[in-house]
Amino acid sequence: MARPHIVIVGAGFGGLSAANALAGADADVTVVDRRNYHLFQPLLYQVATAGLSPAQIASPIRAILRRAANVHVLLGKVNGVDKERRTVALDDRTISYDYLVLATGARHSYFGHDEWESVAPGLKKIDDATAIRRRILTAFENAEGADSHEARRRFLTFVVIGGGPTGVEMAGAIAELARVALRHDFRNIDPREASVVLVEAGPRVLAAFPPVLSAAARRSLERLGVEVRVGTPVTRCDADGVTIGDDPLAAATIVWAAGVAASSAAAWLKAIKDRVGRVMVGPDFSLPGHPEIFCIGDTAHALDADGKPLPGLAPVAKQQGAYVARVLRARLADKPPPKPFRYRDFGTMATIGRRAAVADFGWIKLDGTLAWLLWGAVHVSFLIGFRNRLIVMLDWLWSYVTFQSGARLITGPGSH
Repeated sequence: MARPHIVIVGAGFGGLSAANALAGADADVTVVDRRNYHLFQPLLYQVATAGLSPAQIASPIRAILRRAANVHVLLGKVNGVDKERRTVALDDRTISYDYLVLATGARHSYFGHDEWESVAPGLKKIDDATAIRRRILTAFENAEGADSHEARRRFLTFVVIGGGPTGVEMAGAIAELARVALRHDFRNIDPREASVVLVEAGPRVLAAFPPVLSAAARRSLERLGVEVRVGTPVTRCDADGVTIGDDPLAAATIVWAAGVAASSAAAWLKAIKDRVGRVMVGPDFSLPGHPEIFCIGDTAHALDADGKPLPGLAPVAKQQGAYVARVLRARLADKPPPKPFRYRDFGTMATIGRRAAVADFGWIKLDGTLAWLLWGAVHVSFLIGFRNRLIVMLDWLWSYVTFQSGARLITGPGSH
């Protein structure tokens, strides 16, 4: 008799957590992802700002799961799900499943202005990060060769749209790159004169953090020279720059960090979704009416104990993946289901620059050097593989001591 087949779509934090927890289960598990690596997205902004190289924050999926004999990895892009036939459609094949776990993550949302994507790329994958790095470093090179003050000013103006953790970290990293790592590298320009503008439509940056930490983050950004504009949305975005409310600003480099939307999972399932496209799921993360289908991470609209939607954070996805694995193990063994899911919130953090970060642990709120050290320790611990942890720690130590950034390479299309 064939063993049950569990298909996991997506090898992000949630999917990988589920796959690891199902290692050794009495079932065959297939992990499907369109890329062959697991990416540690929280440090992706450091690749985009030349602080780290891509290989330091990514690991091959097959290597991560190589000890799980019952788990198979399949490289492919999923295009749809047939709930009645219990099949998943890829570009070149169809896979049958007994249980399906969708952990397909999120994509950029431009709030109805998809035409902005070509000039204001977001940050979700390695290709995005290296493309943004190319734009940032090329802007300094173009400023070095510019023949007018206006052109030089435009090349040295960087706009980050969105004041959440990604936007704050990105703006701080660009400012540090200009003021620290590149300060001695050019002859015709002073990189420290670069203008970094962070735009947030809401009343404050880091809106999900307590106001006291939001204010601390803003002060840290401003100490780095970042101009923080809040309370006014971007109304235009093109190759010439942006318009903030009614105020035009010439800028050669724009980075989008303002919003995300869920993947196409809700459309595949023809399921009820929330306003950002996340599938409405039950307490055990299963699709109502289809207990064999689960959605986790950024794919799922799930509620906490207080009835509030769980945030789209890596710890949330990891805990959900592990919980769904326990549900599946119980079903495979014909045992009662585990206790209802309860998210354990260990706190949230964001870093702004050297010795500047904020951390909210609920019972205690920190900012400054201690929060920065904790942020570094936590993020290194989450990296997969001792080698990556060691290399990232050494790179950070080297950068801190020498004020240098080691991944300042202009590569990819248009790099020549």
